Amino acid sequence: MFPAGPPSHSLLRLPLLQLLLLVVQAVGRGLGRASPAGGPLEDVVIERYHIPRACPREVQMGDFVRYHYNGTFEDGKKFDSSYDRNTLVAIVVGVGRLITGMDRGLMGMCVNERRRLIVPPHLGYGSIGLAGLIPPDATLYFDVVLLDVWNKEDTVQVSTLLRPPHCPRMVQDGDFVRYHYNGTLLDGTSFDTSYSKGGTYDTYVGSGWLIKGMDQGLLGMCPGERRKIIIPPFLAYGEKGYGTVIPPHASLVFHILLIDVHNPKDTVQLETLELPAGCVRRAVAGDFMRYHYNGSLMDGTLFDSSYSRNHTYNTYIGQGYIIPGMDQGLQGACIGERRRITIPPHLAYGENGTGDKIPGSAVLIFNVHVIDFHNPADVVEIRTLSRPSETCNETTKLGDFVRYHYNCSLLDGTQLFTSHDYGAPQEATLGANKVIEGLDTGLQGMCVGERRQLIVPPHLAHGESGARGVPGSAVLLFEVELVSREDGLPTGYLFVWHEDPPANLFEDMDLNKDGEVPPEEFSTFIKAQVSEGKGRLMPGQDPEKTIGDMFQNQDRNQDGKITVEELKLKSDEDQERVHEEL
Repeated sequence: MFPAGPPSHSLLRLPLLQLLLLVVQAVGRGLGRASPAGGPLEDVVIERYHIPRACPREVQMGDFVRYHYNGTFEDGKKFDSSYDRNTLVAIVVGVGRLITGMDRGLMGMCVNERRRLIVPPHLGYGSIGLAGLIPPDATLYFDVVLLDVWNKEDTVQVSTLLRPPHCPRMVQDGDFVRYHYNGTLLDGTSFDTSYSKGGTYDTYVGSGWLIKGMDQGLLGMCPGERRKIIIPPFLAYGEKGYGTVIPPHASLVFHILLIDVHNPKDTVQLETLELPAGCVRRAVAGDFMRYHYNGSLMDGTLFDSSYSRNHTYNTYIGQGYIIPGMDQGLQGACIGERRRITIPPHLAYGENGTGDKIPGSAVLIFNVHVIDFHNPADVVEIRTLSRPSETCNETTKLGDFVRYHYNCSLLDGTQLFTSHDYGAPQEATLGANKVIEGLDTGLQGMCVGERRQLIVPPHLAHGESGARGVPGSAVLLFEVELVSREDGLPTGYLFVWHEDPPANLFEDMDLNKDGEVPPEEFSTFIKAQVSEGKGRLMPGQDPEKTIGDMFQNQDRNQDGKITVEELKLKSDEDQERVHEEL
């Protein structure tokens, strides 16, 4: 695209052939030549031997035209040609600046039309002729091709060839635009194109950087729109033309594809495409967010997509880790929301762009789907879905052994795990680090039969690394139902008495009274205490393994039997340890 200012050099206009510029009026009635029928011609004979398919306008009186011609006599001898001078005729028709026959012969002509004109003497140079060039009473033959036509009353002509269904904004004065163009003369001769230059034409509109006709023709365009803009010479390069490619008095035709438009005063534009119901929290600066996106230029060209990598984009927002426009555009979003974020270049990658996919001064459009977000200070969110109708006097606490059913999913609804797949409730001892911290917390304070919804942030779940089947930095949604609970044992205990232990514990345990207790006697004794309700084993473990661990703890010399000296209650051991430490 050429600038609006004067070119560094101009094509000098050669004087047109004098015989076509003279104002000549035939004196008297010319005798003329014989017509094809044998008599003299009364008027110009017009043969239209090439008529273009499209003819948006025809030459009228007062129009300014540019055309080429060859002029010959009846015998075919050439007396003049604009081709030989390599200079078009550029002149106003119908105002006496041409011989009358040429004025008449050009009327109604279309651009790119070819005509053969037979001009009788009385409409040419009459009985006088033109000394040295045109003999008296000469019939003149002209082959003419029209290349341009315009009028001083013309304005810029705009035709919309394609308008996209979505138009976020239209070009206004002061906007910065990026567009592709093909530039031709009115006859179709190409003089310039942006496509051959490997980049768009980038400029301000209405600020004097463009020819006036282009400034006008771009107004109201949408990104992705295609237009045909016809500009008369006085709104283009006028009488001087431009260099060697745009002749003087040339009308210009531009086929424009607008890539994008923005204004230096623009801010981020947000459009909510889908807002989930029940949005109780919106993202704020400092939150860590996981989201999917498709990134495109304003004309729809895709430059990046998280979906193609099958992985969300994970980052802190409002902290400068992403471009400023995205930092702004993600704040205020809800989990599950879909929104379109339009970012002007000064809040994206600026005049330089980045890589080979985002050009300089490009407006970026992101279609974003927020998967989840959290804050490092977040705690587990607990929502009670239902509670049993009967009075609940005991709730779960640290150390309790619980059985529960659960469904675990991501916040976008992706199912991860469910206890129902295993046909039995999940089991855990609260506070024993057997489940993730957030679930451990969410299961405390529950009644048997209660149902809860738990939202667990990643730092209380599987963290930045995730786990098998769980993405990194994922917020987890649990629906849990408490099936049963049992009081747990104090830390370090495998068995507790419900009442004081027997005074003669070893004697009671030594069933055959031989002074030693083998594993069989130990197991029989402990099981009897449990069955009689005198004590209980740690819940949630295999009783045989628990009893075996208890026996190993008491068999201090590991000889396969317990003696009276070896048998000690854990409470007694703890007390002895305190004394030793003192």
